[in-house]
Amino acid sequence: MEENAQFSPGSQHAGDAGYKWRVLATVVFGLFMVILDSTVINVALKSLQQHYSVSTSESQWVISLYTLALGIATPLSGFLGDRFGVKRIYLLGLALFVLGSLLCGFAPSLAFLIGARAIQGVGGGISLPLGTALLFRAFPPRERGAAFGIFGIVLVFAPAIGPLLGGWLVDRDLLSWIFFLNLPIGIIGLTIGTLFLREAPGSAKVRADIPGIILSALGFGSILFAASIAGEQGSGWTDPRVIAGLVIGLLALAVFSIVELRMPDPLMDLRLFGIPSFAIANVASMVGTIALFGAEFLLPLYLQILRGQSAFQAGLILLPLAIASAFSSFIAGRLADRIGPRVPIVLGFILIAYNTYQFSQIKIDTSINFIIFLLVLRGLAVGLIIQNSQIAALLDVPLSRLNRATPLVQATRQTMQSIGVAVLATILTAAITISMPKNIPSGGDISKLPPPVRQTVLNGIHQFQSQYITGLEHAYMATFIIALVAILLSIFLPGWPGKYQSSAKKEAPAVEQPQPSQVG
Repeated sequence: MEENAQFSPGSQHAGDAGYKWRVLATVVFGLFMVILDSTVINVALKSLQQHYSVSTSESQWVISLYTLALGIATPLSGFLGDRFGVKRIYLLGLALFVLGSLLCGFAPSLAFLIGARAIQGVGGGISLPLGTALLFRAFPPRERGAAFGIFGIVLVFAPAIGPLLGGWLVDRDLLSWIFFLNLPIGIIGLTIGTLFLREAPGSAKVRADIPGIILSALGFGSILFAASIAGEQGSGWTDPRVIAGLVIGLLALAVFSIVELRMPDPLMDLRLFGIPSFAIANVASMVGTIALFGAEFLLPLYLQILRGQSAFQAGLILLPLAIASAFSSFIAGRLADRIGPRVPIVLGFILIAYNTYQFSQIKIDTSINFIIFLLVLRGLAVGLIIQNSQIAALLDVPLSRLNRATPLVQATRQTMQSIGVAVLATILTAAITISMPKNIPSGGDISKLPPPVRQTVLNGIHQFQSQYITGLEHAYMATFIIALVAILLSIFLPGWPGKYQSSAKKEAPAVEQPQPSQVG
C-alpha cells in the first residue's frame, strides 16, 4: 500500500527527534534569501535604468527574465530531485542562486545583469518547491501546521523587508549590494544544508521526460512572457507579442497535458489532480492567489503615485501587513494541527473579501492610519491562508509522489500570480486616459504661474488623480469578486475538524525515513 503524505505506518527518524527542526532551520534560512530577493530588486529598477542608461522597458527585463526562468525551472525540480536526490538538487538550486547574485553584483552591462538574473531564477525555481517537499517529509501530520506556520513567517516577512532594504541601499548609492546581501545568507544556508540535511538517493530508473520538459518550458514560458509584456511592461493584452505568447502557451500546455497523462514517468504528474483534496486545494489556491496579492501590487502604486510616499516610506506603511501575517501564520499553523486546514482558509478568504471591498473605497485623502488598519486585517487573513493551502493540497499525496506535487503547486501559483498582476494592471490603466504631467513645478512655483496656466495644471493633476482612484476601485472590485469565488471553492477543501482529528488519531504520522533504497 502506497504511503500518503497524511498517514502511513512509518515512524519518525528513530533516535533523532531533532532532525525535523534542523530541516526547518535549513529550509527557512535558504529560502529566505530567494524570497527576499524577489522584492528587493523592485525598488531598484529606476536606479538600474539610470546606471546602465537604458529605457524603462529594457530595465523591466531584469524582473521579466527572472520570472521566466523561475517558471521554466520549477517543473524540472521534481524530476531532478527524484533522479539525483532531493538534498543534492536543493543545494544545487541555492548554489546557483548565490552564483547568480554574485554575477549580478559585478554586472558590467544590462545584458549581463539580465543573464545573471536568469541564473538566479533557475536556482530559485529548483530550490523553492524542493524546500517545501523537504519540510513536508520531515514532519508528521500533526506537527506540519506548526512547521509551516514558522515557515510562513519567512514567506511574509522576506517580501516585506525587501523594499525597505532595497530603498535603504539605493538611497546610499549601494546598488550592487541589493545582490551582494544574498551572499552571506546563501553561504550560511548552503553550509547548514550540507551539514544537517540527510540524503535519500535518487533512482536511475527515473527517466527524463524530454517531450514534457520541452512543452512545459514552451507553455509556462510563453504564458509568463505574455503576462510580463501585458502587465509589467504595460503593453496591454492586444499587443501582438502578448496574443502570440498566450496562444502558443495555451496550445503547448494542452499538448503537454495529453503527453503527461500517457507518460510512465511524467515531468509533472497531472494524475495528482485525481486526488480530490489536491485538485480542490490547487484550484482554490490558483483563484485565491490573485485575491491574496492584489493589495500587495496595487497599494504601493497608490501610496507612491497619489500620496507622494517614497519607496522606503511605502515599505514602512506596508510593514504591519507582514507583522500581522507572521503572527497569524504561526497561530494558524498550530490551529491547523488541531482542526485541519479548511476552517482557517475559509475564514481567511472571508476576511480577504471584506478587506478588499474596503480597499475599493479608498480615496485620495483616506487616512493612512485607516489604511494601516486594513493592512493589519489583510495580514491576519494572509497568515490564515498561505501555508494552510499548501498543507491542504499535499494532505493526501503519496510520499513517493511528493517531489512531483510541490513543483506542480508552485508552478500553478507562479503562473496565476503573474497573470493576476497583469490583469489588475490592465484594469487599473484602462481607467486612466491621461498621463500625469512630468516635471510639474513644486507647489510654490505653481502658485506663481498666471491664473489660467495654474488652473490648467491643477485641473490636469486632479483629473489624473480622479481617474487613478477609479482604476483602483475597478481593480479592487474585480479582486473582491475573485475572493468570493475563492470562499466558495475553499468550503470544499479537505479537513473539517471532526474528520481531521479522528483520522489523525487512527494512523501513525508519515515522515521521511532515508534508506539506501529510497527514491529521493
